[in-house]
Amino acid sequence: MAHLLRAKQAGVNNDLSHGLGPDLFTLDHIRNYGINSKITQVAYDPVQSLIAVGTAESQFGNGQIYVFGQKRVEVVLPLPHRASVKILQFCAEKLLCVDSKNDLSVFSLETKTLVNAHSPPAKITALHCDPTIDYALLGTQHGEVFAYDLDRQSLTPFRIPNLWREQFPRSRLTAVVTLSLHPRDIGSLLIGYNSGAVIYSFKQNKALKFFHYVLPKGAPGGDSDPSSVYKEREPPLTQAVWHPIGTFILTGHEDSSIVIWDSKDGRIIQARTLQDVNVDKPGPGTFSPGAGEGTFALKSPIFKIAWCANQDPDETGILIAGGQPSNISAKSLTFFELARTPIYATSSWQVLSDHFENPKRQRILPCPPGAEVIDLCLIPRSSPHFGGCQDPIAIIAILASGELVTLSFPSGMPITPTNQLHLSMTLVHPYINHANLAPVDRTRWLGMIEKRQHGPKLLTGGAEANLPLKRFEHRNIVQTAHADGTIRLWDAGHADEIENDALLQVDVARAVGRQANVEVTQTSFAGAASELSVGLKSGEVVIFRWNVNKHSGQEFPPGENKPQALTNILDRSEAALKEGLLPFTLLDEGNGPVTALKHSDVGFVAAGFEGGGLVIIDLRGPAVIYSGSTQDFKAEKRGSFRRSSKEAAPKPEWPTSLEFSVMTLENEEFSSILLHVGTNLGHLATFKLVPESSGRYTASFAGVSSLDDKVIKISPMHAESGRPAYASQSAVAGLRTGSRINGVLLAVTVSGARLFRPAANKGAHKTWDQFLCDSAAVVRYEDLGYALLGLYGDGCVRAYSIPALKEIGAVKISDVLDVRRFSDAVITSTGDIFGWKGPAEMVLINIFGTGVRLDTSKDVLLNPELLVPPRPTISNMQWISGTQYVTPADMDLLIGGPDRPPSKRMLAQARAEEEQHRRANRAAAPASSSSAYPSYPTQAPAQEGWGAWASRQFNERTEKLNAVGDSMDNLSANSAGWADDVNKFVNKQKRGLVTGLVKSKFGF
Repeated sequence: MAHLLRAKQAGVNNDLSHGLGPDLFTLDHIRNYGINSKITQVAYDPVQSLIAVGTAESQFGNGQIYVFGQKRVEVVLPLPHRASVKILQFCAEKLLCVDSKNDLSVFSLETKTLVNAHSPPAKITALHCDPTIDYALLGTQHGEVFAYDLDRQSLTPFRIPNLWREQFPRSRLTAVVTLSLHPRDIGSLLIGYNSGAVIYSFKQNKALKFFHYVLPKGAPGGDSDPSSVYKEREPPLTQAVWHPIGTFILTGHEDSSIVIWDSKDGRIIQARTLQDVNVDKPGPGTFSPGAGEGTFALKSPIFKIAWCANQDPDETGILIAGGQPSNISAKSLTFFELARTPIYATSSWQVLSDHFENPKRQRILPCPPGAEVIDLCLIPRSSPHFGGCQDPIAIIAILASGELVTLSFPSGMPITPTNQLHLSMTLVHPYINHANLAPVDRTRWLGMIEKRQHGPKLLTGGAEANLPLKRFEHRNIVQTAHADGTIRLWDAGHADEIENDALLQVDVARAVGRQANVEVTQTSFAGAASELSVGLKSGEVVIFRWNVNKHSGQEFPPGENKPQALTNILDRSEAALKEGLLPFTLLDEGNGPVTALKHSDVGFVAAGFEGGGLVIIDLRGPAVIYSGSTQDFKAEKRGSFRRSSKEAAPKPEWPTSLEFSVMTLENEEFSSILLHVGTNLGHLATFKLVPESSGRYTASFAGVSSLDDKVIKISPMHAESGRPAYASQSAVAGLRTGSRINGVLLAVTVSGARLFRPAANKGAHKTWDQFLCDSAAVVRYEDLGYALLGLYGDGCVRAYSIPALKEIGAVKISDVLDVRRFSDAVITSTGDIFGWKGPAEMVLINIFGTGVRLDTSKDVLLNPELLVPPRPTISNMQWISGTQYVTPADMDLLIGGPDRPPSKRMLAQARAEEEQHRRANRAAAPASSSSAYPSYPTQAPAQEGWGAWASRQFNERTEKLNAVGDSMDNLSANSAGWADDVNKFVNKQKRGLVTGLVKSKFGF
């Protein structure tokens, strides 16, 4: 009976939900966007052009591995159990991972599954593999090195004992820190222990050189603590890497020392820090930037070192993460750009020392203030060799917070991840702090492709799976705001084909005119008008409009923002952007953070502020056509925006929900453009926007209705059909012909809902029974009807009929979305829900589904036609000097033993070589037969001039004509001989005939 009474009270005579039933509500898990937890590892494969990201176990999810390729290519590889990713490396067609539970997991890029998970007999502290061999070297906490056979999926009998303990029995710290094969000689292995480094020879099965860094008394080292200078010290080792041609070795230490060694005799060539040189010799203390007189600043250890090389391995540079003083906020990367490597055989010791003491250039690669780089991943152009450090074009740095920073190499200029890295990686580049979703017409979105200058693509591997064609005419366009003031817009889709997968980027910091204090609180995107409004915590409202940048390639200093007025910001566009969303105008209201924002499709923007202010902007000027406060509405109508109380102080009130509509107000004859404003205290005010003779609009207060709690959603609709009554361009155009829209408002609060006619009609009311509502919207399922869909505190999504507000069905979604962030979720009119699962992970689901579960392995990763290039080998001088050349085939014999059967790689290589040999023989066969006949054309030389080509063609043609002439002569001679024979035969027959007649007459 109550639902019949609600329909009558609301003025809605039809049942708008007559075709909907509980059987229609089934959850479809469409897709996840972002990273589920803190990033711990990043790896890159230059052959397949794929990037892998490993995460840590946390309250938001298990540690797992994301493999990203071009566009939207993404595959998620779960770990065999709850753990965090510690080490991650590509090895040919496999991906190796060591987790916090000490398991080595081997994943196949071809099948996108776990091949094998192995638990070694000791804790793994280092992992190294090479794409040309079938073994992974495992360094353990006890200082031993094992070899894992990737083909046989088991440990081999090969084992390297603790070489450092054998040489220095009193040493305590003997865990393996790093492992690295010689960049040219695969038979040499550099083992970095906590106490020092060792070069091991596989062929000789022994340690060749030991590198022990000992600071004598009085030597400053990397420590800036003066109390430790007068003691002999052995700074623990953190990194050990080869020079690209193997001539030198570099070690990094916990005291921020960087030591370059001679790999042949084990002597120190240069020991330095980022600022000082010769720190291994007694002398004055090291320089401490930022430290006052009589004080010192502790330095961070060397986290990561990469010895990079150009195409020519003798042109090198050293990239260092760490070693910065702790009292400096900007802990940037340091790059020593070295001159061409001196020829070792002909250079003096002083020349070698000066080469590292005075680099050609020392660059500072900037990072965000207050952030510290703990790891980095280089992006080489094509080669996986030289430790992945040959000819890199970019650097992906991992910050201590788990965020990513991408820099160009070697200049260190920031690279935006937009359309360079995968969409999910942009959500941690830097962290996302706000998201919204808006429906945009498909044709409009397909035309919104920005023109921006950018470098070469970093990810080009993989192939997307085939998806069904478009399901709806409107696309789900997401707006994500990040900590640096960047906003990105992209299509989340409807579990269908993404036709325009490009991202749009907006720089709010540049539009506001400052780099700090640019936290975004609200966004609103009007797809039909191609305009975007952004609200900041500092109180500004920035409006962007799609346009062509007339100042492309130019940057102008930002001017001052006018307080409480509109500021023209057309000249604050990005220099690299030629066409896209450009800054248009800015309002600095200065009335607290923006709490509500709505950008209509018809040129109006409404913004609410925490101080209680409300501003309406007409973009036709642009001009502010209304600026008021929630307190101003009290005197104009009997309804008040606050409950009257003589004793208690009034509670602060501010707008929480805004919506534009076109409908007829109560007791009026014509429809108008309306603005509905809901507040945190449960009041809903309506404003009427009326055009003037001058062409501008004015806003007047029309009335207020008092609800029971905070307004979270306002949905205008047609009373007869239930269709949305938003202020669309077609609805506003219909006002010229005097169209009359009989509309109602469905206002949803935290504790209930009300369906009524604006502005002050009471209408029908419904109170939620047990749980509060966090987010709501009116949805439609095909042609069966409309329903009110809401997210509730018990983790369920419930649907209610309109106008009866009777529950139709419910679906549990707490295992997919974070209940604590239901208020930030967005519900679309098609039943899609876009919400949060973690701090940097968002989920798209649909409640009108068929029970589809998330499939994270549909895309293709491996391209079998892309082959690993041959490994670099030793030079002639190294071979003459006595270096024994070891091939990858020799490594199979040295590590696997003589009884090991051929691996799959070896069999495939043998088949490929046999096929190549067969093709070569087949290609050589016609050439040998043509040589016996000079008249046959011969193959043209590789480099042949025009004259030579013409002469050869003429000769060949002459030979062909001569051959034809000879053939014709032979044919003519043969024909003449045949005719003579016929004539002779005929004459003989005639002669025989006459002779026979004569003989018969005479009786012979």
